[in-house]
Amino acid sequence: MSAAPAPSDHVEDRASWTPMIGLFLAQVLMSFNVAALPISLGGMVEDFGVAPTVASSTIVVYGLAVAALVMTGAKLGQRIGWVVIFRIVLIVFAGSSLLMIFSRTVAWAIAGQILAGAAAAIIVPALVALIAENYRGSQQAAAVGSLGSARAFSGMSAFLIGGTLGTLVGWRPIFFITLGLAVIVFALSFKLRSDKGDPTIRIDLVASVLIGGAIVLLTMGFNNLNAWGIVSAEDGAPFSIAGLSPAPVFVVVGVVLGQAFFMWTRRRVAKGKVPLVDISVLARPTERAAVYAMFVIVAMEAAVNFTVPTYIQVVQGRTPFDTSMAMLPFNLTVFVTATLIVRFYKRYSPRTIALFSFGLTTVALVWLAFVVTNNWETLPTILGLIVFGIGQGALVTLVFNVLVTAAPKHLAGDVGSIRGTAQNLASAVGTAVMGAVLVTTLSAGITGAVEDHPELPEELVAQVDLDNINFTSNDELKEVLSTTTATQAQIDEAVELNAQQRLRTLKLGFLILAGISVAAALPASRLPKYRPDEIPDPAK
Repeated sequence: MSAAPAPSDHVEDRASWTPMIGLFLAQVLMSFNVAALPISLGGMVEDFGVAPTVASSTIVVYGLAVAALVMTGAKLGQRIGWVVIFRIVLIVFAGSSLLMIFSRTVAWAIAGQILAGAAAAIIVPALVALIAENYRGSQQAAAVGSLGSARAFSGMSAFLIGGTLGTLVGWRPIFFITLGLAVIVFALSFKLRSDKGDPTIRIDLVASVLIGGAIVLLTMGFNNLNAWGIVSAEDGAPFSIAGLSPAPVFVVVGVVLGQAFFMWTRRRVAKGKVPLVDISVLARPTERAAVYAMFVIVAMEAAVNFTVPTYIQVVQGRTPFDTSMAMLPFNLTVFVTATLIVRFYKRYSPRTIALFSFGLTTVALVWLAFVVTNNWETLPTILGLIVFGIGQGALVTLVFNVLVTAAPKHLAGDVGSIRGTAQNLASAVGTAVMGAVLVTTLSAGITGAVEDHPELPEELVAQVDLDNINFTSNDELKEVLSTTTATQAQIDEAVELNAQQRLRTLKLGFLILAGISVAAALPASRLPKYRPDEIPDPAK
């Protein structure tokens, strides 16, 4: 009788990988959707007749919905049961794909991504919790690591497949893939170990409102810095506060609400009540450093994934396939690195790997700032994207691994919700801030350059709205100028000036990202430095 449990333990340690296929594809589903959005920007701009920054709102609202709802989603999963709620949100994700496919206006597309984000807010913690439920030991470690490679694989395949479809057919068929993935994952979910949930769990509504409000305000504030004004309210601002733009006010209030969330959570824990998220998983400096590092690297990735496709498709007027080819070196490198980096965990500490990886991203971004040209197929540009991809791929997998290994298994859902909040808020903020920085820099650069070019007289400049400058192609600029009194020589001069300022803005954007990468060395230096053969004890 005493030997009876042994076979059961053995079977559990070597569980079937079939359930993991569904979880892997669920991560692919979310990541493919996110990666497909930048590729679709050019098509949405053309179909809906909106500015690139408006079309990029689909990226922002997705990340906003995930980040705002993921902690509440984790508690819903614990209450209802992870498998049941996992299936429900897969249906919601399928509905979001249908909205994207049949969207008539950009509002439809934005609504579709809000639905996708709300579904992902539950899928993100569900993946970690279901892995902990279905796998043990080395299988669990391998399963967690596969989520990083799934994310990288999705980015690579989305740019390849999406770029091809976007060029030959259009941007809408790209979302037939997300629809198909949702159906497949739903079918495979019946292989997952079932759980009944715990109906006695109560959701802390006050904490939900505080963290949701904080993230909404932070994202809206950052996303509208350019449109509403960085300090003084612009004409596009919905309202002003004593002449002050609401954007920075939203950011400040968002930070205050975030602090209030942590204060409320600590107070609730002190009273012995269940919090919305167990912040004990961030009790040690090493775990907090992992979250900070994750935020920085995801924000930088989002900024690059917004900048490059926007520049290639909108500015250069090239096809989505051209975009996929330009981004292929980066996405392929991220995928390979995210898959292979685990081999170095036995030799080097997380701190060493992180510092080296941030060093690579810094060097790559500085290099790109100096070598990038209007031709993305140059060898120096490709090398820069490859080096950045190595650092990116290593960091995303590393910091998530640090969080998972540092937390007890029963807190897997909390780790997943914190990961989702950090990653998606970083993605939304990275996209929004980069868009605001580039447009503001471009506007200032063109305004200054016009003043230095007397061949562009004031009466001609007055016919062009310099207050609403955005990234436009040379053909679009020529079309606008053709409606003015500009001569052919003046049109040619204006197009050349615009092209120079766009490239200057792009280079400056890479330099700004390089500065952020350097600053990330601070949290990276606080990551664990345990010996390679040590296994961190989450109980300590």
